[in-house]
Amino acid sequence: MHIADPPSITPEPARGRRAFVLSGLAAISAGAWYRAPATRALQALAPAKDVSIERFSSAGKSEGVVRLPMVVKTEAEWKLQLSPESFYVTRKDGTERAFSGKYADNHADGIYRCICCDTALFDSTTKFDSGTGWPSFWQPISPMNVMKITDSSFGMVREAISCTLCAAHLGHVFNDGPRPTGLRYCMNSVALTFVPRA
Repeated sequence: MHIADPPSITPEPARGRRAFVLSGLAAISAGAWYRAPATRALQALAPAKDVSIERFSSAGKSEGVVRLPMVVKTEAEWKLQLSPESFYVTRKDGTERAFSGKYADNHADGIYRCICCDTALFDSTTKFDSGTGWPSFWQPISPMNVMKITDSSFGMVREAISCTLCAAHLGHVFNDGPRPTGLRYCMNSVALTFVPRA
């Protein structure tokens, strides 16, 4: 994970749709290092596609697979729903400071859900202390509920993890986790909501 401070939240200048699309396309064609937000912004202009996710109860029991339209909102709508820190991480692909998140040392039993759309993402039974300062898990609650996106920012190639239903940036996955998977899903606390097991 890269460590970055959230930018100060200031109103963005009003831009027309054409200028917005052209600036996004220019950034992509120029090979900008910060690709994911531009891609996400362009996706927001397209009709929402249907995705499959697995629903889970507050007890962590599967309630089956459902097909739903992706949650797509404008930047203004996300800003109304989320704290500035959660908006920065989930919608702008930011990263909270290590050891600053409220779930890094959370040892309670329950389910971690997406802060943006409430999709179940991780079960506390797969959480482990990675010593990194971010909540870490050795697998998601369901592989259907997260998606991997290649992240080539900061001169590195990594696998970013996003929520399948709303495309919220959650963190990254690394190959230095414990058994049985050997994976470390290194997540941002501000991208998650913890729900105690019922």
